[in-house]
Amino acid sequence: MTDGLRTYDGGVAIVTGAASGIGRSISEALAVRGCQVVLADVDLDEAEAAAALLRERGGRASARRLDVSNFAEVNELVAQTIREMGRIDYIFNNAGIGAAGEAAHYTIDSWHRIISVNLGGVVNGVQAAYAAMIRQGFGHIVNVASMAGLITSPALASYSMTKHAVVGLSKALRVEAQFRGVRVSVVCPGVIRTPMLRGGKHGVFTMSLAEDKQREIAGQFFEFFRPMDVSVFARKVLDQVARNRATIIVPGWYKIAWWIERASPSLGSLLARRNFERYRQLELDSGAATHDGANRDAV
Repeated sequence: MTDGLRTYDGGVAIVTGAASGIGRSISEALAVRGCQVVLADVDLDEAEAAAALLRERGGRASARRLDVSNFAEVNELVAQTIREMGRIDYIFNNAGIGAAGEAAHYTIDSWHRIISVNLGGVVNGVQAAYAAMIRQGFGHIVNVASMAGLITSPALASYSMTKHAVVGLSKALRVEAQFRGVRVSVVCPGVIRTPMLRGGKHGVFTMSLAEDKQREIAGQFFEFFRPMDVSVFARKVLDQVARNRATIIVPGWYKIAWWIERASPSLGSLLARRNFERYRQLELDSGAATHDGANRDAV
């Protein structure tokens, strides 16, 4: 491989969790900019439908089934992509599942599920793609975390834990990788209008209400934060990835919350407490009980 990273025209990108939400919009934005995109998702039918639509619009896209918690599958996807397309310029480690509810209501299975997908999936993507990028001498790893990985986020304890870990991994790896010709960025979205706001398909709820009521509460809570349109979000993210930004926060006004968290942890905790009180009030208004219970639901 003699040429370097392509931004974005003529490049090759893998996007995990690409069947819907942020992953799908990033895939669309990449295709518009001339990138050949591999849409990887555990929901193959939805990923294939998304890829077909991109091809109809003149983009280059294909779909692959992928369980990001399985390293062998992730490793094979990276290898297959390089065999078929000759290179890998980007991997967007985006796949994840949401969680809502107090930690007091978690089960051990719900903890493990969040860790295996949200953190394990990123680790697997890094492990597979980083080695390949070192061999070819270029590449850009983009890990999707969350503002919940930068600030105190009650009612999202397990989700926040995994996203803090993704931020830490990305910051450390960026320093190491620059000596090997590889770029690393971490994306920390604020509240974006995607199916995640209402739990998605594989998310975890820890309230004891009916599933439709749990989705309603989650949606009401996140609406307070003025969700950004996901297509606008994707375009802004790719602009900053192209500039090789280390930590990408979109919408930009969330940088204020990050600054408060660092400058005054006590004020950050106070703001988090107020958000938690708002969340608890929504639960109380809906008649939520307090016994343990976790239900699988998606992103």
